Amino acid sequence: MKKNIVLFILFITSFSFAQTIRFEGIVSEGGNTPLDMANIMAVNATTKAMDAYAITNNKGKFSLNLKKNTSYVIKLTYIGMQNKEINVTTKEENIVQNISMNSGGIELNDVEIVREMPVSIKGDTIVYNADSFKSGTEKKLEDVLKKLPGVEVNADGEVEVEGKKVTKLMVEGKDFFDGDTKLGVKNIPSDAIDKIQVLRNFNEVSQLKGLENNEENVAMNIKLKSGKKNFWFGDMTAGGGTGNNSGNTKLDRYIVNPKAFYYNPKYSVNIISNFNNIGELPLTIQDYFKMTGGFRGMMKKGGSAFNVASNDLGIMGLRNNRAKEIETKFGATNFSYNPTKSWTISGFGVFSSSKTQIETNSQSKIIASQTQIASKETPVQQTNYGLAKISSSYKPNTNFQFDYDVLLKKSNQEENSFINRETTVNSITASEYISTYKKQNPTSANQNFSIYYTLKEKSVFDLEIQHLFQEEDPFYNANLRFQPFTSIIGYIPNQNRNDISQNRFVKTNKVDSKLDYYYMVTPKSNINVTLGNTYSYQNFNSAIFQILDSGIKNDLNYNTNSNQVTYNFNDAFIGLHYKMLLGKITITPGFSQHIYSMKNQQLGSDSNRNFSKFLPDLYVLYQLKKAETLTYNYSLTNVFTDISQLAQGFILNGYSSLFKGNRDLENATSQIHSLRYFKYNMFNFENIFANASYTRTTDAVKTSATFSGANQTSSPYNSNFPNESASAMGSYGRSFLKNYKASGSANVNWSKFSNIQNGSQIETISESFTQNYSIKTSTMFKNLPNIEVGYTTTINDYNHARYYTNTPSITLDYYFLDGFAFVTDYSYNHYFNSDKTIDNQYQFLNASLNYQKKDSKFEYKISATNLLNTTSLNDNNFNQFTISSSQYIVQPRYIMFSMKYNL
Repeated sequence: MKKNIVLFILFITSFSFAQTIRFEGIVSEGGNTPLDMANIMAVNATTKAMDAYAITNNKGKFSLNLKKNTSYVIKLTYIGMQNKEINVTTKEENIVQNISMNSGGIELNDVEIVREMPVSIKGDTIVYNADSFKSGTEKKLEDVLKKLPGVEVNADGEVEVEGKKVTKLMVEGKDFFDGDTKLGVKNIPSDAIDKIQVLRNFNEVSQLKGLENNEENVAMNIKLKSGKKNFWFGDMTAGGGTGNNSGNTKLDRYIVNPKAFYYNPKYSVNIISNFNNIGELPLTIQDYFKMTGGFRGMMKKGGSAFNVASNDLGIMGLRNNRAKEIETKFGATNFSYNPTKSWTISGFGVFSSSKTQIETNSQSKIIASQTQIASKETPVQQTNYGLAKISSSYKPNTNFQFDYDVLLKKSNQEENSFINRETTVNSITASEYISTYKKQNPTSANQNFSIYYTLKEKSVFDLEIQHLFQEEDPFYNANLRFQPFTSIIGYIPNQNRNDISQNRFVKTNKVDSKLDYYYMVTPKSNINVTLGNTYSYQNFNSAIFQILDSGIKNDLNYNTNSNQVTYNFNDAFIGLHYKMLLGKITITPGFSQHIYSMKNQQLGSDSNRNFSKFLPDLYVLYQLKKAETLTYNYSLTNVFTDISQLAQGFILNGYSSLFKGNRDLENATSQIHSLRYFKYNMFNFENIFANASYTRTTDAVKTSATFSGANQTSSPYNSNFPNESASAMGSYGRSFLKNYKASGSANVNWSKFSNIQNGSQIETISESFTQNYSIKTSTMFKNLPNIEVGYTTTINDYNHARYYTNTPSITLDYYFLDGFAFVTDYSYNHYFNSDKTIDNQYQFLNASLNYQKKDSKFEYKISATNLLNTTSLNDNNFNQFTISSSQYIVQPRYIMFSMKYNL
């Protein structure tokens, strides 16, 4: 099979080479100055189709692959130059011809050729013409984005452009589920897309553009085709099928997926829903917790890191969005409305309900004691969550903007889990059956208030206030054969079953406020003064209790078993930054001076701490060329824990994990250096990205743990040793001969950290080293099958325990007979460790065939998922104390027939 694939690719490549000649040269102004990023397009004089296009490099060079013995009209445009057309007739030999353009052109927006060019650039905006990259098999935005040069989409629906994550997705300039790209990437129909605009150096506040360093901010705007405006568009998909469940019992499969969109200049409405039991998750619970609603990180220049920790119970997530069984009900809506030209109201609402069955087989080893643990865990989860956001933006003129946002989140999660565990200590194995129950109903409300005011042409004020209110109430119960912990005072031993539970209630109020003043000292420099404050007030209450064999409740009312804690944190600071442009270099040195105060009350006493700290930072950008930069960042950051690490009563983190906080914890200090290189060449769509970073943390909060068999009792402390980590990554990609592209990437991470194990007074130093390498190549034909071939290898080295995962993959898509679209993807995974005690292979094959008659509103599809009926996949994990390897059971093969009606 591999030999046939190689021969097929070689045949297509040689066939393409044999049919084309190269037309190349240099474009210049008046025959003298080379023109960088001039647009060139070759239009077939007979068919009127665009056969090739190019954008000149920094030396004005271009190259077009044209058909032999064909007449062309070569069209050229460049901002500030007159449009130019020349006639060229190809023969059997390559052509070299330089082209001169004359000044006096019109603005790029008015040039007709740009609307036909596959890629064009104006300032910080890259515009992709979607149709130029479609072959006919694309169904959603994600399929189009994956074909664009310099754009990557990962399995979670996150989009990266030039190595930078896209943080905002818009359609016709209106927010599409602000703070998340996945819903748009997975649902916007590809046939509605006209242009894809990548907005680099993006800043939502026009008054701050150029005053702040926005080089890491990237947004994306989707321009719709004219027939999709002022009309409802979308589709309704319904399908059914059959397959077996993991117990090899027949199970009917279904999917119902209606989507509708409406856009006009005054308002927009988007409706998405999905009901299925085939494993499709429009948003996972991990996506829910990550969804910020687009709230800005307003304290990123503050120099302090105080993050409210989640007190979730560690309800198990999915691996590669796969599980034994998943049934989902999902609905979402997004809207935008302009009551006036200066006022915009927008928002969204999301609701999801899913039932998930997971089966995991794990092998773990405790590093210090070499205790071996083998377990089989079968949780059943019911997850319901909802979130809603309302935003208002009022901008009556260019000098004033007032924004208000509120984001509400509410979820309900339950998990019943059954565990069979075998623990081997000194060659003696003990088995037990464990059941657990988890429940949590967290609620949060996040509000943002912002005013931006330009007092004079050189003076801008920025006032921002954010308030977070959060309540968490996790409940945990474990039922075990053996008594897990002997340190719980008042616990009654010698029960047939050890039934132990804990209630927790955590309440947080946190207010961040910041006033920035920007003053333009010169056209190339500005000064920024910041006054800021972070205030947090938290309550933490918990109680452990035991249910005896007789059913009587044993309240373990001892100080060591319960918590009643309050914690106040305040950080008041002043910051100063000076940004200046010196030729090709932008440099922004700065600092912040902080006054900290902390107070925690527990066990009938107060613990207070007050101190001040000077924290410098530096940002340097070297603009080597228009699309080539080198960026250096340095920062010194104070890192603070929240109340969850300070509560000194026991916390039941799991059936084998007991945690006790430390009220005397101090903050850690992190010194971070990062260097980033980026280059993008429109001449051949070459993109190079590299990043290296180093972090050194002193007084890091680490864990001291004592083990009894498989059970762990732990507590945090400030380490005497610095923690260090370093990472480096790089990627390279480019296009060849219009119809081919290739890319490769490498990512390595190293970390060194310390901990204390089994009561030792000496800290243990541990290291981890992870590596990931990937290469892929693909074709981009319009009328031939397209293939993508890739290979990925991952190496995880944890304290000399090494795990490998090698994954070759291939994807084929082909649009044929003016209506059929065939797509298939295959991946082979080889997972093993260095001594081959673990050696597993698994593979996945999916395929689909679509048919839609031209101009018909109906589309028919037959698809098969997991055709090879693979039963499981593998993963490994490492923390300070244990190394584990896990096998996850996945949904078996199923076949679906579906019909889609396009609105």
